[in-house]
Amino acid sequence: MPGSSFIISREDWSLHRKGEMDRQRHREKVREAIKKNLADIVSEESIIMHDGRKIVKVPIRSLHEYHFRFDFGKQKHAGQGQGDSKQGDVIFSEPQHGPGKSKGAGNEPGVDYYEADITVDELAEMIFEDLGLPNLEQKKKPEMAADSLEFKDVRKKGISSNIDRKRTIMEAVKRNAVKGGTDPLTITPEDLRFKTWEVTYKYESNAVVLAMMDTSGSMGPFEKYIARSFFFWMVRFLRTKYNNVHIVFLAHHTEAKETTEEEFFTKGASGGTRCSSVYRLALEIIEKRYSPSDYNIYAFHFSDGDNLASDNENCVKTINSLLEVCNMVGYGEIEGPYYYTSTLRTAFKKVQNNKFTCVTIKDKSGVYPALKKFFAQQPGQASS
Repeated sequence: MPGSSFIISREDWSLHRKGEMDRQRHREKVREAIKKNLADIVSEESIIMHDGRKIVKVPIRSLHEYHFRFDFGKQKHAGQGQGDSKQGDVIFSEPQHGPGKSKGAGNEPGVDYYEADITVDELAEMIFEDLGLPNLEQKKKPEMAADSLEFKDVRKKGISSNIDRKRTIMEAVKRNAVKGGTDPLTITPEDLRFKTWEVTYKYESNAVVLAMMDTSGSMGPFEKYIARSFFFWMVRFLRTKYNNVHIVFLAHHTEAKETTEEEFFTKGASGGTRCSSVYRLALEIIEKRYSPSDYNIYAFHFSDGDNLASDNENCVKTINSLLEVCNMVGYGEIEGPYYYTSTLRTAFKKVQNNKFTCVTIKDKSGVYPALKKFFAQQPGQASS
C-alpha cells in the first residue's frame, strides 16, 4: 500500500526457518543423487585411497547447481500439432546434443558434475542399507553381536529429528476436542512427542569370511584395483554390521598363502595362476580353525579368470568341497582391457549348487552390483 513500510526484523525467525528448510532440502537432494550414483561412486579412487580421512568428496553427475539455461543455438522446439495426430504418434523429437555424438573433435560443452562432501560413514550407511550375510544359520555358540536400534518409548522432550509426527498431531487433536473442536488445529509445545531409541545387541551365530584374491602376473593394475575395491567395501560392511566376524585374507598366484590385511591390500605378485591352490588352503584353514558346526562360513574369490588350463578340473573339485562346508561361495571375474576368454568361468559352469554365485565385472561401476549380489538380504532374514 502507498505510504506503508515493511520492516524485516533480525528477530523474525521465519527467515532462519526458511534458510534451514532450504539447507535441509539441499541435503536431501544431495543424498538422493548420491544414492542414484552409488554404482559409480563406490569405486572412486579418492574413497578407496582415503587414508583414514573422515570426509571425502564424491562426484555426482546428476546434480547441478541452480542456473538459467539458455538456448544459444535457437533450435526449433515442439509446438502445437496440426490436429490430425493420434494417441501414441511422435509429434516432435528434440535434437540430440552432447559429447560423443559425432566423429572428430566436438564443439558441444562437456557434462559437468557436482562434488559433494560426505563422511565415509554416511556413504557406507547408504551402500550397506540392504546388505547382510546370506544363509545365516544357528550354530552352537552364538557369539557374533550385531548392533540394532530398538524403539523404546515416547517422551515430551527430545531433539527435533526424533519428533513423532503422528503422536504429536494426535495430541493436538485430543486437546482441540476437549475444547469443543471449534478452533483451528494448532500444535503447541505441550503437544510435541519424541521417539527414543536405544542401541541393543542381537547375538547371532559366529561367522568367518575368507577373502581370496588372485595376485598373479595376468592381474594388471585395473584388475587388482577392482578386486581391492570390492574387498575394501566388503571388509567395511562386515565390520560395520557385525561386531565379531572373522576375516581371513588369502592371496595366490601358483601358490597360496595367508596374509595380513595390510599386505592383502598393498602387495602385488607375479607369475602364473593356479586357483585351486587358494581353494585348498581355504579348506585347510576351515578344517583347522573354523568348524562348520560352530561357524557360518563364506568364501569370496576374485580373479581375471586366466587360470592354468590343466588346473580347471581341480578348481571344480575343490569348489564343490568348499560348498559342502560353506554357507556361500562367491566367484568374481574381472574383464580387464586385455581380457580374452575365461577358462575358469567356463569350468565353473559345471558347478550346480545354489550356494555358488558368480559375477562378472567389466568396469568400475560393476563393484556395487557385485556387493549387492553377494550380500543380498535373504527373504525373511532380519536386517541387523
